[in-house]
Amino acid sequence: MTVTAEARQLAEVGTTSEAGATAETGATAEAGKAGAVRPTRITRLADIRAAGLVRQASERAAGEVERSLPVAAELRPLLPGGHLRRGGTVSVLGGPGTTSLLLALLARASATGSWCAAVGMPRLGLVAAAEAGVAVDRLALVPYPGPEWASVVAALLDGVDIVVTTPPGPVSPQVANRLVARARQRGAVLISLGQWPAAEVALHVVGATWHGLRSGRGRLRSRQLTVVAEGRGAAARARRVQLWLPGTPDAADSGVWLPTGSLSALPAGSLPAGSLPAGSLPAGSLPGGDSAGGLRRLVAA
Repeated sequence: MTVTAEARQLAEVGTTSEAGATAETGATAEAGKAGAVRPTRITRLADIRAAGLVRQASERAAGEVERSLPVAAELRPLLPGGHLRRGGTVSVLGGPGTTSLLLALLARASATGSWCAAVGMPRLGLVAAAEAGVAVDRLALVPYPGPEWASVVAALLDGVDIVVTTPPGPVSPQVANRLVARARQRGAVLISLGQWPAAEVALHVVGATWHGLRSGRGRLRSRQLTVVAEGRGAAARARRVQLWLPGTPDAADSGVWLPTGSLSALPAGSLPAGSLPAGSLPAGSLPGGDSAGGLRRLVAA
């Protein structure tokens, strides 16, 4: 019995020693492998970083293009820094004219290559968007998002530069904070056509006047909007700006609407004789280099 116990004890000691030796050998081998692979991986990462393909998350983005999206010059006084800040939230409020202001906010960024999406806006017209300068081939429409409205907006914020939405009702602070955090994380811009809790910038359309009718006859040519901007941080001080959407003040005063690029695409003879008053077109606005030459080409004899 004593010999058997001693033999068993010796066997256990031997097994433990062998296991320890095996573990040490395995650890040494793994360390050797790691030591052999790690320099290669670090070298590859250094090469990729040197080529400018990746950067650390803590590094600041270089250049205004990466941190913001452009807007038309007329809208710059309304926004902090004169642009749409990536990760920011903007609300557009008021009555008539809010859709025109919304499309004006999208136009410059869309024209320069940014993708936009509109959620819960079934009455948004593509023709109106195109006339406002929005690139409709980069405009995604989700007119009826259904009960999962917030999930649809969150999904679009993952891959679209600007997401515009009309909330189906009052937005709870929890839902608003979740979508704002998603926009900030993804570097997108969230624009709400309606009240939004704690929006960085709120644009209020407080006045809208149509121009073009004279002495009871004529056509509506352009709209003058009065917009008040207020918000938090850099946008805390209220600002009031008057905008002409669409067209320009000169065009509205003369009764002629001159949207950018529309007249240059008109075929010869497309305007009836006498349809435009003398001196109503600024120099260079028509093809042919001057108003007279371009007008002769466009107006039918």
